[in-house]
Order: sequence, then C-alpha cells, then structure tokens
Amino acid sequence: MTAARLTQLTDLTGPATRPAYDPQAHGAGIVHLGIGAFHRAHQAAMTDDALAAEGGDWRIIGVSLRSKEIAENLNAQNGLYTLIERGASGTSARVIAAIDHVIAADAEATLAALCEPAIRIVTLTVTEKGYGIDHASRLPDQTNPVIAADLAAPDTPQGVLGLLVAAIRRRRADGSVPLTFLSCDNLPENGAFLRDGVVGFARALQDDALADWIAATIAFPSSMVDRITPASTDATLAEARHQTGCTDLAAIETEPFTQWVIEDHFPSGRPNWEAGGALFAADVTPYERMKLTMLNGSHSMLAYAGFLSGRSFVRDVMTDPDLSALVKRHLGAAAGLLSPLPGVDFDDYAAALADRFANPAIAHETFQIATDGTQKLTQRIFQPALSAMEAGQDLRPFAFATAMWMRFCIGHLDDGTEYALRDPRADEVMAMIRQTEQTAPALSEGFHKLAHLIPDALAGNPLWRGHIEDVLSVALADGCHAAIRQEALRTMQQ
Repeated sequence: MTAARLTQLTDLTGPATRPAYDPQAHGAGIVHLGIGAFHRAHQAAMTDDALAAEGGDWRIIGVSLRSKEIAENLNAQNGLYTLIERGASGTSARVIAAIDHVIAADAEATLAALCEPAIRIVTLTVTEKGYGIDHASRLPDQTNPVIAADLAAPDTPQGVLGLLVAAIRRRRADGSVPLTFLSCDNLPENGAFLRDGVVGFARALQDDALADWIAATIAFPSSMVDRITPASTDATLAEARHQTGCTDLAAIETEPFTQWVIEDHFPSGRPNWEAGGALFAADVTPYERMKLTMLNGSHSMLAYAGFLSGRSFVRDVMTDPDLSALVKRHLGAAAGLLSPLPGVDFDDYAAALADRFANPAIAHETFQIATDGTQKLTQRIFQPALSAMEAGQDLRPFAFATAMWMRFCIGHLDDGTEYALRDPRADEVMAMIRQTEQTAPALSEGFHKLAHLIPDALAGNPLWRGHIEDVLSVALADGCHAAIRQEALRTMQQ
C-alpha cells in the first residue's frame, strides 16, 4: 500500500523528530540560490535549529536555477522534507520545516523574491562555475554567454551575478534594507570572491556609482561548510517512508557530522545559527584552507583512484588497504602545509576525516566527487602542491592525485568501459587527449599546456613532472590497480 504524501506535520506517524516550532508562525527572511541536497542537509537544517531556538522570520525561499523537479517535490510537500542521518551507530531522521517554498527555474520570480523587503540574507550554493566569475581575475567572465546576455539586458537577468546586481539596484532605489550575501560554496575567500564578481558586474554595466555603493554598503561574509551529502536513492526514500509514515520525494540523507564557520558580518541581522552548531569567527580563511587542503584534496584523490580501480563509493575506498594508506598519506601531506590553528589538532582532524570516509552507512559515489576536476583541482591539489614545492616538502602525494585525474580524463576504465567526463572543460580536455600520443610524457605535456589550470611554476618543475609521468606510465601500461599498488608500496617503504 502506498503511503500518503508528506504535506503537513500532522501527517507524520513514524519516529522522525518533528520541528520544535510552528513553521506557519514565521515568515521568510532568506533567499537561497541552488537548493540542492547539500543546502538542505546543511544550511536549511541549521536554520531549522535557529527557528526552534529563537524564532524569527528566517524561513527560506529556495531557488532551483535549472531543475524543476526539486521545486515540484518540495512545493507539493509545503517545503517539508526528511533529513536522514546515517552513522556507524545507527540511523535517525528529522523533518525540516525551514523552507517556505521553492522557485523553479524562473528568473523573473527569483528577482521578485530577492526584492521582497522582508528578505535580508541571500545564501548561495551554485558551485564555482555557477557564478560566472573568472577565477584568476575575480571579475565577471564576459566570454560566459549568461554573463554576456545579462550585461546586454540587465533588467531581465538570468544568471547569478545579473540577478544579484539587479536586486541590489532595485532595493537601493526602493529604500529597502541592504541584503547580506553569504556564499556557501567550496571556494577560498568565497565572500570576497562573490563581492569582487558583483562589484565587477556593476562596473561592467558602466555604473560606477552603484559599484562604489555596493563596495561600501553590502556585506559579503565568507564561510566554510562541511557535510558529506550523497545523492538520494530508492533506499533514501524507503527510509523516509519508515521514519515518517509518509511518501517523501524530497528526502535526503547525510552523515552525522556537520560544520559551518561563518565570518560574523551581518548588518541587517541573521538567524541564531549557533543553535545548530555554527561557529562565528573574525577570519574564516584558515578554516577554509584546512578543509580545502585536507578534506577536499584527499576526497578528489580518492575519487579518481577509487573510481578507476572499481570502487563505487568512498566507503569502499577505505576498505582497500592500499587506497586507505594513500588517503592517509595525502591527509598527512596536506596537514604539513598548514599553519597552527587555535583549538584544532590536525592529526585528530585527519583521523576524523578518515573515519568519516569509512562510514559504512554513507553511499557517497566516487564518480559524483570526480566531476568538474578542472574547476576543483586548482584549490584542492595544485595550490597545495605549489605550497609544498616552495616549502621543500614532498610533491609525490599531490602528483599522484594529479596523475589519477589525468588518467580519469581519458574516459574509460582499464577494461574499456567508457564513462562521461562531466567537466565544464570536457570538450577541450577530450580534444587534447584525442590529438595526443597516448604516452605518459605526451599526455602530461598536453595537460600542463591547458590554459589557466596547472600553475606554470609546477609545470616547469622536473620533479613534479617526473612523479606524474612515473604514476601515469604504470597506469597506462599495467593498469590503475598496478599504479595504486606501486604507490602504496612506495608509501610503506618510506
């Protein structure tokens, strides 16, 4: 018998925890762009905690910039959804009521929501490519078709920067409270990155007065976020049905661990996110670097090496002695690049990460993590490698990760099984590979010549290149298992 759809809190009959507040008694004060699973497992859950602890009009209007499915699922449930936490000690669930409603791929409605006087904060999880900001200059990428179209028609924007600048301009003219923009994407100094993009967009519109006003008035605090959130499966929906007694097509699952470090700069107010465990700091940068270098860097390495060796999930990687040893080596190498951080023991943090990766209850796909390598690896692998080179530390762990990424980009497993290269520069990368001799030196040269990717100082370092070619040559000639085995043996002998 099919369970009735989750639409209101009185529908609940299972053991899932109910919200400790009446959602209808609270208005919306936040617009969130990019309402995927991570936001719902992280910021929305902490907002739910804040509402329960202190109330306030801080519910969330979600925006799905492309997909209509998540909006349809959440709106049919009046914003309610089940958040399932799976850990080694068991499974628990709670129903989240922080989302007021979701706008589905509708730029006009999104702009109207951003201009609502009651809205005071805009949070974002749109990924680096979603901003349309050039990483090197931190200015709008005017070769991006969305950016170009929004600059040509700024009153009817479709993209993120265009929408934000249009909302700022309208709210300024109306005398509304200035918005605070909080990026929650995995980017270093994500607040400054977004601020430079927004100010740059206003200048590109030849509106220096608006650009100067934004720079002087609008807050762009940085934040660091962390919570492993795999894609939902049929098992997720079945667990939600057990936990709630209802059919919940918006259910998601995550790990028990969650972390949010936020620069405390909210001139127009904010929820009591501390109730959900958020940490407010004057400077988020050291926490960002710790996460990008240790967690995200090792995550990328294990994703490429794991997927290429037949490990579908992160937890499977950690059951393989060779791969597990390489993950721990990478964590140690990354920790060695960090300056001391008060209250943080990097060895303890590395051990906790290894335990989280090994969580048998979380099915986090290596192929999912392996997406968008050309966007992710600059901060996760190449910049740490550059720091290691400058400090005279071992380049090998970062070179191994890079070699595995290069092998992944070839687009097939050792047995010939093909897979899609999901990357914003996939066409460019695949064209280079097709035109290149399939040897380690030639492929390495081709990858190092890709514009705006691997830093020149690394590309010109013979030790770095030698490490990459050593790993890649074994992977090409003898297979990825052999390359991983060789690397693990090398680690054990050190």
